[in-house]
Amino acid sequence: MADINKRICNYIAKEWIAKAKSNRAFATEHYIDEKTVRKILKPEGYRMPVKTLEKICEAREIKISYFFSLIGA
Repeated sequence: MADINKRICNYIAKEWIAKAKSNRAFATEHYIDEKTVRKILKPEGYRMPVKTLEKICEAREIKISYFFSLIGA
């Protein structure tokens, strides 16, 4: 099984950031720093704090539990 941190970042990168107008737009719309977006886009992912994931989910109007169902965790 792939590392959960990597799965979280890969999903966000492929499904949400890739479809955004820009990295900066995604960051602004999801209440995070642009440098955090760059970390998410790294192929190896990064250990995203739960608070960051919570901000992204709140901006998307979804619950964290629903997010984990999206990535199959």
